[in-house]
Amino acid sequence: MAIIQEISELLQKGKAKIVKELVAQALEEGLDPKEILNEGLLSGMMIIGAKFKNNEVFVPEVLVAARAMNMGLSVLEPKLVEIGNKPVGKAVIGTVKGDLHDIGKNLVVMMLKGAGLEVVDLGVDVEPSVFIDRAEEEKADVICMSALLTTTMPSMQNVMSELSARGLKNKYIVMVGGAPVNEAFANSIGADYYAPDAASAAEVALEAIKKKSA
Repeated sequence: MAIIQEISELLQKGKAKIVKELVAQALEEGLDPKEILNEGLLSGMMIIGAKFKNNEVFVPEVLVAARAMNMGLSVLEPKLVEIGNKPVGKAVIGTVKGDLHDIGKNLVVMMLKGAGLEVVDLGVDVEPSVFIDRAEEEKADVICMSALLTTTMPSMQNVMSELSARGLKNKYIVMVGGAPVNEAFANSIGADYYAPDAASAAEVALEAIKKKSA
């Protein structure tokens, strides 16, 4: 199992090319694709997530680790599809209407993928109805909204109002985050969860999905 440990460690260092080669080698050696995913790629990304949360690593390190994870996944995904490996859940995520910031959102996308979720990234400046339409279309479990400006925070309220109007409020786990957003604001608009950073967002999403499917 040394090779799986090596995949995890090299992913944390952002060695994308070597991670890709080692994943291919592990598959050739007949190792279980799920084990390569969970014990190699995802565990490495979760370690980076925890370090990021504790300010031990910063955005550039997370980005290179995520790139290494994606390179490894590109080799692994066809095998996972072949054996019918299912993601733990699905999230749609975007930066709300009027807001063009995407670094925070992109970090959350990476952390969610690193936690084993399938992620549909809607991009920036996303209309309230688009969050809901895509969640319906994709049969998502979670709707994640990001805002980096106080002036765009009301868009989150608009999404919540539209969910209620469509009778879908209890269908989805709704998470919000971003620099000006806090727990009190999340509660005031009726969102289910607030996450202060990307690593926490992944942890919260996982817990919420487990709780809902229990």
